[in-house]
Amino acid sequence: MNLTPENLIREHWARQPEARSEADKALLIEEIRQLLRQEDAVIVAHYYTDPEIQALAEETGGCVADSLEMARFGHDHPASTLLVAGVRFMGETAKILSPEKRILMPTLEATCSLDIGCPVESFSEFCDQHPDRTVVVYANTSAAVKARADWVVTSSIALDVVNHIKEQGQKLIWAPDKHLGSYVERETGADMLLWDSACIVHDEFRAKGVEDLKKVYPDAAILVHPESPEAVVKLADVVGSTSQLIAAARDLPNDTLIVATDKAIFYKMQQAATGKLLIEAPTAGNGATCRSCAHCPWMAMNALDNIRDVLKSGDQEILIDESVRQKAVVSLQRMLNFNKPVTAA
Repeated sequence: MNLTPENLIREHWARQPEARSEADKALLIEEIRQLLRQEDAVIVAHYYTDPEIQALAEETGGCVADSLEMARFGHDHPASTLLVAGVRFMGETAKILSPEKRILMPTLEATCSLDIGCPVESFSEFCDQHPDRTVVVYANTSAAVKARADWVVTSSIALDVVNHIKEQGQKLIWAPDKHLGSYVERETGADMLLWDSACIVHDEFRAKGVEDLKKVYPDAAILVHPESPEAVVKLADVVGSTSQLIAAARDLPNDTLIVATDKAIFYKMQQAATGKLLIEAPTAGNGATCRSCAHCPWMAMNALDNIRDVLKSGDQEILIDESVRQKAVVSLQRMLNFNKPVTAA
């Protein structure tokens, strides 16, 4: 088989077990609990993993968060093993920051379209062509790309970091998400060269679909992740990272919210916004014709079965060349140590 991302995903879904009974699921969860204790492990899960994984992470003393808080939690937690439920760059980030810890993932096949779309060889060549520019990369990149960067950012701090760099009189290279990069460029006015890549989930949201939905729910607030196309972002009442959108859902007075990001966020968003109606923003396709249908297919590769299996076998471990790690940790620590400039009220 040609191992394109789409074929890897199809192959994965073809191997999925049939739905189990609630009793069997309870037994599986208890087995995972025991293995976590046995292996001195904790689950660090992203908001985009399936709700049953997020619930298990919460119930076992782990973390459900965006990629920035996942990195911080994993670094600070005393467990010797981190089970990272997410996509590969998240596991790599954990290993870069905590080299002494064993980093396991339910599957090493779970990657990211942004990571795939920014191979280190071509990206390094692009950077070499513009040596006068500060290189800023999104967290959704490989360890090797982070090693080539001056800064790593997440969507929650991208505006603050880029404003800081702009104030130093510096021009930027931004990679890999063109939509997030374009949003940051518009908001900050920074001089930025943008890499051309996109998230397959957010790239599918369309302004017309959101506008049509708003006509049905005129009192709804529109919440949009900035990895979405510009036309969708312009419709938003709130633009923000996953954690920022969850906070907005809690704080906004609206009882109905149209949400343009991965629908797995609804697990934590509903906890924060109890009683509010959460509606998925429409994607470009319908049913089988869409590539993601508002849920990352690689995030969906995380499952209770492979969490149990990797805790037993330990064979899905993240390993990074030490020379790459030492370079990548510089740009990551710069992100973690960044303090938002204090401005007068």
